[in-house]
Amino acid sequence: MAKADLLIALGKVIIAAAWADGEITNEEINGLKDLLFRLPDLTEREWQVLDMYIESPVAADERSRLVEDLRHQINTPGDRELVIQTLEDIIAADGTITEDEQQVVEEIKQAVTGVDVSIIGQFSRLFSRPLQRRSAALADAPNRETHLEDFIKNKVYYGVQRRLAGGEANLDIPEDRLRVLSLAGGIMAHIAHVNRDVDEAEITAMIAALQANWAVSATEASFIAEVAISDTSPQMDYFRMTREFVEVCSHEERVRFLDVLFSVATADGKASYEEMEQIRRIAKTLKLDQQDFINAKLKIPREKRED
Repeated sequence: MAKADLLIALGKVIIAAAWADGEITNEEINGLKDLLFRLPDLTEREWQVLDMYIESPVAADERSRLVEDLRHQINTPGDRELVIQTLEDIIAADGTITEDEQQVVEEIKQAVTGVDVSIIGQFSRLFSRPLQRRSAALADAPNRETHLEDFIKNKVYYGVQRRLAGGEANLDIPEDRLRVLSLAGGIMAHIAHVNRDVDEAEITAMIAALQANWAVSATEASFIAEVAISDTSPQMDYFRMTREFVEVCSHEERVRFLDVLFSVATADGKASYEEMEQIRRIAKTLKLDQQDFINAKLKIPREKRED
């Protein structure tokens, strides 16, 4: 368990270093994941924790907390060697490193090197409780892992909350209602993404659906729709969202939601075969019958369906 904790802590710091200049390209994300894949014996949930940090920038205060967590995981010379060697591998990975990234990596190496593992090895049990009591600054630093369940089950809500915390909007919506809106937005966005390019008309349809079915303002609906579109993709696993949706919506609400999904699919002129098939699969995960899907489909004029 101690080894696994060290690897997770190391992975987080590696990601924090990659975010040092405030942005990561898709190529860098793929390279980062390739590097993290070398960390052995990580469980699916541990990968999900790391994915949370890849998703969005890691600021200086959060980076400080992650480095401090890593320092507390280093208990042997072997642990320290593993950390330093991996950091050096990162520097040489693509042959280039920015000034900001170099500075962060050096800070991390100095912090790690400064750990007296011989003393920690002898007194770890004695000081285990004091070591867990972090300074007030570190305790107040952001910790996105407190929202891991939202990241896994309702990613749009996770994105909405992070943006609200960043001051991008001010929504006067109760939490439980905002969760439902985020689920609906995420599932609609999944349909909008089926044909890869999201049409402006599809976004407009999403906004109208949120307003009509959940009585939110145009500003609130636009914000949720924008987050949903940006935080979802065709490859995203929608099963967890639909499972959560089933738990908070009645059968009648879920049946009506099929009409909403078809309104998004037809917003650009015609529902494609792929979009209708995806709605059929979503209907099944929403615990609806095939007849429910057929009834919703037949409400769409034939000329707006790609049969």
